[in-house]
Amino acid sequence: MIETLAREFRAVAPAVDFCALRFMEESSEILTVRQDVPEPPQLATDRGAMVTVIDKGGLGYAATSDLTPAGLREAATRAQRLAALTAGRAVTDYSRIAMPRPAGRFATAVADDPARLTRREKVELLAAEARQCRIDPRIVDWEANLWTTRTRTAYVTADGGEVEQEFHFLVPNLSATAHADGITQTRTHGGRGNGFCRQGGLEVLDAFGLAGSGRAVAEGALELLAAPNCPAGKMDVLLMPDQMMLQIHESIGHPLELDRILGDERNFAGTSFVTLDMFGTYRYGSELLDVTFDPAREGEYASYGWDDDGLAAEKQYLIRRGILERPLGGAVSQTRAGIAGVANTRSCAWNRPPIDRMANLNIEPGTSTLEELVAGIEHGVMMRTNVSWSIDDSRNKFQFGCEWGRMIRGGQLAEVVRNPNYRGISATFWRSLTGVGDASTVEVLGTPFCGKGEPNQAIRVGHASPACRFAGVEVFGGAA
Repeated sequence: MIETLAREFRAVAPAVDFCALRFMEESSEILTVRQDVPEPPQLATDRGAMVTVIDKGGLGYAATSDLTPAGLREAATRAQRLAALTAGRAVTDYSRIAMPRPAGRFATAVADDPARLTRREKVELLAAEARQCRIDPRIVDWEANLWTTRTRTAYVTADGGEVEQEFHFLVPNLSATAHADGITQTRTHGGRGNGFCRQGGLEVLDAFGLAGSGRAVAEGALELLAAPNCPAGKMDVLLMPDQMMLQIHESIGHPLELDRILGDERNFAGTSFVTLDMFGTYRYGSELLDVTFDPAREGEYASYGWDDDGLAAEKQYLIRRGILERPLGGAVSQTRAGIAGVANTRSCAWNRPPIDRMANLNIEPGTSTLEELVAGIEHGVMMRTNVSWSIDDSRNKFQFGCEWGRMIRGGQLAEVVRNPNYRGISATFWRSLTGVGDASTVEVLGTPFCGKGEPNQAIRVGHASPACRFAGVEVFGGAA
């Protein structure tokens, strides 16, 4: 099919400076069992393509679900017309952008094909684990679900470039909610935002630890129900990977998006406290902080071979030893800003234009074991699993909350606490980093719901992180 589509597109491509076709086909299935009752399956399919034209300094896009030669010709004509209208009126001269001529193929490594199990078998697997949540009458809600997605893309240029990519995504989740005496607490396995997101097949369920997770989350919800509220005050905080995911996402990922720094997002998602003159000199964090853009990591949620402008993806340091080095900006933003970026121009669908997005944004592991991180805290709290977040328009002032906390006193883990929250300022928070866990503390997580753009685009993002320790953080609980 791709060969035919490429041939037919090149036959109708207009004579312009640059013309490309981006094809996308996606099918997904969400299976849910709630309170032991299977819900109707959520099934979706989508297919279409977008034509990009650059000509005489202008840029135009046009999308179509009609993949016939006539549909492709009509889309190319519309894109050419829009490029002509923007020529001399856009924020940059797009003819200055050196668009790539890519070639190759990328595919997710799948060890155990989800199609091996019937839909009934998958539902029975979820139901069996969900039943294990019913360990106490105070468990008032419980749910297990499985979200599988297959995506095929192709990027074809009129001058002979061509890449194909095939992705397999799998997202399991299980949660239990306990209620008594006016208190409600939820514990999840995987996070309420579906934090355990991977590329791969059914082997992801083994990494997730589905077997036995039902009883474990129910016990966790009951444990929180009986726990005191997290105390307030300045103290050290040990953030585990399923909270570091959110911390990385909001206070490093979004501020470093180059189109946001250039002002493109101010009408929808705000700006950034980061400015262009900071790159190469600004101390973003302590010397322990190394942050990488790594779309080549096998199995992580946003791994790919090429971005949606055809740039080859490779690992790059964004922050090295605490110093800000590189933004999250693709080919267009790099040209506008005059600064090197990464291959991160991405679109959520065939009918949305590609924009600068996070992909796999990771913190590189340090040298400390979890025990050493705990031992270095005289008075503090360990926090797991994000549950709430709030951050200002410049991605600077933030307030985040977690499902689960545990006090640390004299270098020893103490009692569990509920409703642990903390606040800080991105521009200074990372400089309080005093310990980074080694490889044994790293977890590979992600989210399918990173929103940005107008109209909104929800896209998949990966975050791998070790446990991290921060000094002198403002902590508070849920007490009135």
